Amino acid sequence: MTNHIVLFEPQIPANTGNIARTCAGTNTSLHLIEPLGFSTDDKHLKRAGLDYWHDVDIHYHQDLAAFLAYVGEDEIHLITKFANHTYSEVDYSDPQKNHYFIFGKETTGLPEAFMKENEARCLRIPMDDTHVRSLNLSNTAAIVIYEALRQQQFTGLERTHHYEQDKLADYK
Repeated sequence: MTNHIVLFEPQIPANTGNIARTCAGTNTSLHLIEPLGFSTDDKHLKRAGLDYWHDVDIHYHQDLAAFLAYVGEDEIHLITKFANHTYSEVDYSDPQKNHYFIFGKETTGLPEAFMKENEARCLRIPMDDTHVRSLNLSNTAAIVIYEALRQQQFTGLERTHHYEQDKLADYK
């Protein structure tokens, strides 16, 4: 079972850098669907994920069709505020499935026709749409990936950390 964060035509390098850092820390693959609104050599992108960029399993796709051909029959989940189901209603625990969480570009989201064709796969994070147009892309990606990881019992991740000197011992 592998989790994948997919960014459709991302435009803001800091968001992609922050998501890359989350991917590095969670053993999640990152897929970037072109065209990108920046260069992956961009200094802002590197600053956002500088120490982690080389640890991320990054895949580039020429366009949405190329990405979908790559995925084949694996599970895709479209993350959009226009969905009728929430991200936490889905069972991500099957160890035989790969999960691809697809996020739209910051300004326009995912293509409307693509969402309509995959309406049953559209998921949202509950929020008050009357006060906020959308959540930040990197925050949204983190929320969704950690729900999948929680259901997968955080397999492959450290649940506790042991320091040479116990930094919490001073607080006991």
